[in-house]
Amino acid sequence: MSGNARAIRVGEQMREELAQLLRDEVKDPRIGFVSIVKVEVSRDIRHAKIYVSVLGNDQQKKETMAGLASATGFLRSELAKRLQLRYMPELHFALDESIEHGQRIAQLLVQVREEEKRSEREEGE
Repeated sequence: MSGNARAIRVGEQMREELAQLLRDEVKDPRIGFVSIVKVEVSRDIRHAKIYVSVLGNDQQKKETMAGLASATGFLRSELAKRLQLRYMPELHFALDESIEHGQRIAQLLVQVREEEKRSEREEGE
């Protein structure tokens, strides 16, 4: 198996386990509603970049990221127990705002459509 395929497989396993750990095990009140969007693992399996989506305002996102940083050691040790890898990657959390960006674009498209309909009605009068 190539190193890249293994890194992808490990990343997917980590995503599933992290989602379960955040849902059931981590009790930090700073961590709000978090979704694990994607996990990118380096080819040598030494580093994992975990992209998370956080529901809430900027302050809540900041607090959630601080909570995740605080829980990194616990999460890494729990992953080591569950995944049985020779080396457990260092975890690096990153905020992924692509979902919010997509929602904003969809909202703008709806506004454009409404304005087009309004202008068509005005031209027809």
